[in-house]
Amino acid sequence: MNHTQVPGAPRATTDSHGTHETESAHRRRQHRSWEILAVLAFAGLGASFMQTILIPIQGELPKLLHTTRDNTAWAITTTLVAAAVCTPVAGRLGDMFGKRRVAMALLLLQALGAVLAALSDDVVTMIIARMLQGMAAGVIPLGISILRDVLPPQKLGSGIALVSATLGVGGALGLPLSAVVAENFDWHVLFWVAAGIAALAFIAYAVVVPPSSQRTRGRIDVVGIIGLALGLVGLLIAVSRGGEWGWGDARTLTLLIGGSVVLVMWGVIELHMKDPLIDLRVSMRGPVLLTNLASVALGFALFASNVVLPQLLALPRATGIGLGLTLTVAALILAPSGLAMMAVSPLAGRVERRWSAKSLLIIGAAVLALAYGLALIFHADAWQILVVNIVLGVGVGLGYAAMPALIMQAVPAHETGAANGLNALMRSLGTTIASAVTGAILAHSVTTVNGVTGPSEGSFLLTLMLGLGAAIVSMIIAVFIPHQRAGQENTNDRS
Repeated sequence: MNHTQVPGAPRATTDSHGTHETESAHRRRQHRSWEILAVLAFAGLGASFMQTILIPIQGELPKLLHTTRDNTAWAITTTLVAAAVCTPVAGRLGDMFGKRRVAMALLLLQALGAVLAALSDDVVTMIIARMLQGMAAGVIPLGISILRDVLPPQKLGSGIALVSATLGVGGALGLPLSAVVAENFDWHVLFWVAAGIAALAFIAYAVVVPPSSQRTRGRIDVVGIIGLALGLVGLLIAVSRGGEWGWGDARTLTLLIGGSVVLVMWGVIELHMKDPLIDLRVSMRGPVLLTNLASVALGFALFASNVVLPQLLALPRATGIGLGLTLTVAALILAPSGLAMMAVSPLAGRVERRWSAKSLLIIGAAVLALAYGLALIFHADAWQILVVNIVLGVGVGLGYAAMPALIMQAVPAHETGAANGLNALMRSLGTTIASAVTGAILAHSVTTVNGVTGPSEGSFLLTLMLGLGAAIVSMIIAVFIPHQRAGQENTNDRS
């Protein structure tokens, strides 16, 4: 039959699933997609902001909380460990019970933790509060997984890039905000601001984000959750505190060996579970395994710059290598890196559609390596560090956009939450290793110049070289990821 358009009638279009809809309905659906994307990005910004909120007052925490520096270090470590443990668990629960529902639960925990921190004046309460805030890190990979359900294929790459960028953007933009608040108001105000952000994100989720359409049947793998938690707690505490305790200390060795043994046993048990927390058979597929290994290297590369550049800006000029800037000014110089991550998200989407997510990861790692090469040569002036950090932001933005895209192309739709959670864990593992390694390097190279004590220039250069090496390793691993074009349907999605 010959179909003709009736004059004055709404013109029909075809959506990404081949379903006919009117032009006005198509516009409404497109507008709705951008609203959802904005909410997911805002929630991601809030979650990543929690990771840097303590930096401006970290040195003052012992006085503010009336305790020792060793005790206040647990406020940092607890956040890291809680994020690492809860992210893959939240991803699996999201696959089973709905990504929106689990993300909203995490936002409530984030708000509760922020309020608790805002009311705290002792270290125990602060540690509990920071643990609750760290648990909210799973909001970002859950948001990326939701995109697969709500965005058309042609916009998925750019959407993933934008939400992935919030991992760095929230920290980069949150640091100057935290510094300004800490220098002009009572430190508790920082956490009231954080509570407000979490509450707004929760309300926006409830109003804008639709319920998840993909669900996984099965039961909660309690054994898997306990095993993963025990193994990661032991391993991450050993790595993060080993520099202070000593790598030969009995506590470090016990936690390091014990955590590793538990994780090996956990892996064996998970392979025989009917409904595992993480499907290790899927995780061992070439594209997933290599992407996760590249994520560890890229996470290391990202954190190495976060250690060196702020110190170069803030150390006194008397050291011969520092620029003597205030925390607020230094944070403002570093903030454009976060804006660069966000700005490259449309470019990342186009590169993925035209070539592939694999190519995007290779390009991102190459740009990151270029930035470290520049940093090794140009780090004597604030404008040089500004330029280097913007290039770093571009590289991280491209690389972080590629990794979840690669993961989602390689796993079934009903496992995207758990798979993205594991990938986020791998990035977190990379940053944790970088924190331990760079911390040890800088701590063991302290010198006194003109009466001012601080790390030597050689230790900073060595840290930058390690960052360069990690970026190159990530790029090499990416070359061997099996090629799969953006938008290619995964046959497992039919299962």
